[in-house]
Amino acid sequence: MAPKSFSGLGNLLSKPLYFKLLITRVFNLAMTFEHRRIALRVQYWGTHFSGFQRQLKQCTVQGALEQALERICGHPVITYGAGRTDTGVHASGQVVHFDTNSPIPIEKWPLIINKKLPTTLIVQQACCVVPPWHARFSATWREYIYTIYNSQLPDLAWHERSWFYYKAPLDETLMAQALGSLLGNHDLFALQLAGSSRPHSKVQIQQVGCHREGAIVYIRVRALSFLYGMMRLLTALVVAVGAGEISVTEFIRIWQMKDREKVHLLAPPGGLSLVDVGYAPKLFE
Repeated sequence: MAPKSFSGLGNLLSKPLYFKLLITRVFNLAMTFEHRRIALRVQYWGTHFSGFQRQLKQCTVQGALEQALERICGHPVITYGAGRTDTGVHASGQVVHFDTNSPIPIEKWPLIINKKLPTTLIVQQACCVVPPWHARFSATWREYIYTIYNSQLPDLAWHERSWFYYKAPLDETLMAQALGSLLGNHDLFALQLAGSSRPHSKVQIQQVGCHREGAIVYIRVRALSFLYGMMRLLTALVVAVGAGEISVTEFIRIWQMKDREKVHLLAPPGGLSLVDVGYAPKLFE
């Protein structure tokens, strides 16, 4: 025989009016949690993902994040990233946002999410933002760094995060001169892979740089946005300058004349990393 309290509850739930009132109260309670937009600063090894953007039957950064967040939030989640990195490209400063009514305190989100993610994908920071703030459309710049290991002998410590370039010593001064010609607003059609859905190839380059630390050569570019494949095409062309295969003058002529036929090589994805995204005001320290 059921206890009296459970028997009484059963009788109430058997009546449609009481059941409707119960569902209404549960729904109202759930709606008392504030709807929030949360931004995340994310790190990942691109070697282990088929790019950032979700794809059917593929392991992607966006897919892994959404799967983890849906398990935590208890409702469908759509994430939006500041940049769509390709297969094999890394990130140390990707920014993603999503909407939720979960009451989890903002400072606890990184620890909770990381427990649900693979070890090659980490959430470093979280903060609340106010709509219409958007990880992609509110960004004022993105910054990529390409890393080249320039030596005759490889180093396994740099194997997954650099391009091992052994053919010739690179002249980083010439490389920096070539990059400097890109500052400003330009049409960089020559530095865009085929298949892009973008309606134009104009880019605003805000900062560039190239320097060497021992065997490591770093190429840094900060821009409002990037063309499809731009950093990898650009890196291969700048390396040709550094190796003495083409002159700085020829480099400038190629991109100014939109001479795509002269841009033959694509630098490997493993040397490229999205290191930071800028917002006003600044989002993360």
